[in-house]
Amino acid sequence: MNQPTTQTGAREARSWFARLGLPLRIGLVCAAAGIILALVGIFRGNVPLNPLSIFLALLISGGSWGVVSWAVATAAVDVEQEVSEAEADE
Repeated sequence: MNQPTTQTGAREARSWFARLGLPLRIGLVCAAAGIILALVGIFRGNVPLNPLSIFLALLISGGSWGVVSWAVATAAVDVEQEVSEAEADE
């Protein structure tokens, strides 16, 4: 695990992301997708161009996509762990 200190910034970022749990990584990726889709909507003119509207569009899109996908991924991981434990007990 000890790597040389001459890493590039991209390698450090990748290792930081890789250290996160799977549900959190899924939540962050989906939140980024929601923010990107909100940005597309902003550029297409579906959001009024005032700072509060833009902020709320980004917050609601990224937040809802991120939280819901994190919750679903967490439930799926928990179910898989319970199934593995049940199979191990048999």
